Amino acid sequence: MKLHLLMTIILPFFGSCNTPQPRQTDTTGKKQQVTPVQYKQVGDIPLPTGFKRLPCADSSFAAWLQHIPLKKDNRVHLYNGSLKRNQDAQFAVLDVSVGTKDLQQCADAVMRLRAEYLYSRKQFSQIVFADNNSKQYRYTDGNDRQQFQQYLEKVFSYCGTASLEKQLKPVKTWQQLQPGDVLIKGGSPGHAMIVIDVAVNNEGQRIYLLAQSYMPAQDIHIVKNPMHADLTPWYLAHTDNRLIYTPEWVFTGLQLRSW
Repeated sequence: MKLHLLMTIILPFFGSCNTPQPRQTDTTGKKQQVTPVQYKQVGDIPLPTGFKRLPCADSSFAAWLQHIPLKKDNRVHLYNGSLKRNQDAQFAVLDVSVGTKDLQQCADAVMRLRAEYLYSRKQFSQIVFADNNSKQYRYTDGNDRQQFQQYLEKVFSYCGTASLEKQLKPVKTWQQLQPGDVLIKGGSPGHAMIVIDVAVNNEGQRIYLLAQSYMPAQDIHIVKNPMHADLTPWYLAHTDNRLIYTPEWVFTGLQLRSW
């Protein structure tokens, strides 16, 4: 499947993708060693023993997410080319443009991936997001990449975690977890992360990968599991509503949404 993308253990704590993180350690390009990346795309990331990825149609959002390429440089860069201060959260970095403006933060990264998928399928009429006042922003310029990028920048400017949370639908049970679902806490502080892959074993247990951007706008990256080093970067989907600890945010099970 060909993608049409623009290429361009930390203790968990409550923060905000709208707030700089003072507890991140400072790094520079000279100090931060580049970690070789063994995997070419999301679907190459190995599974724990006994798990298989959920079957999905070639045209589905799930399959599209699995085929997103990974950068060879495993460092997370900001929109201005500098390195993110915290280089301990990521397992892999998606080869998806962050742009050159401080716009593509947490909810914006989720919206970009959804919009990129629909754009690649030429389902332009389905590319629509709403702001906090329920005003809808529809993409109407077809297969025009420059106009598409301008549209996304407008969406990133007016839509965020609060509006996206309203737009998405609650997932009733974690046994229904699917790639493309979103963990989201709307508001300020707020954060959003996308479930980028899901696998299941013979007992019906599901595991999943999480990807995020943050503030300042930065490369979208698949995060490690800070609580289970033996499972990382995979997370185990629990059926109850326990807390979900990620490197830079803590969610509850009630904050799972779908499109």
